Amino acid sequence: MAIATTIVPAVLAAAEGAEDEGGSFLVTPDVGLMLWTLIAFGITLIILKKLAFPRIAEALDIRQRAIEEAIDHANQTKAEADALLVDYRTRLTEARQQADEILSKARQTGEATQAESLEKARVQREEIIAQAQRDIESATAKAKQDLRREVADLTVTATEKITRRSLSGDDQQRLLDEALGELDFSSLGSKN
Repeated sequence: MAIATTIVPAVLAAAEGAEDEGGSFLVTPDVGLMLWTLIAFGITLIILKKLAFPRIAEALDIRQRAIEEAIDHANQTKAEADALLVDYRTRLTEARQQADEILSKARQTGEATQAESLEKARVQREEIIAQAQRDIESATAKAKQDLRREVADLTVTATEKITRRSLSGDDQQRLLDEALGELDFSSLGSKN
């Protein structure tokens, strides 16, 4: 403080003296004023160097470290994000491939099931047709058998009425063979 109290009056006195001479003391500096200005500047520089500059340098170092850490963290986060993006794309590609495989297998299974169902239906239809033909043949054979029996009974009855006597077993057989030989049973079976 003692320096400031001596410097300020000296500067003011020099300013007043220069104004009395008709010019500004800054335009025509005095050697004494220059000396005191250099001394004040040196003292201020020393005070700043001892007190302010270390704190400013420390604050700048802290700020620099914080910025470097933020950059490192950002780079690390970016690297992690890039890795996650690559992983995501890989998984997405795998999921698409799996979906395509599932669809392909589903199509194949559907086509196989459809072909199998058609084959089962065809086999079942053929079995039903074969069974129906067997039933028809069986019914036709039974109808022919019943018709032969009926014709035989009618023939025997008619012959007995015409001859008015009972026929023997040999006569009945001979008449049946003749009557059945005259009937065309093949035409009955072919009419469906």
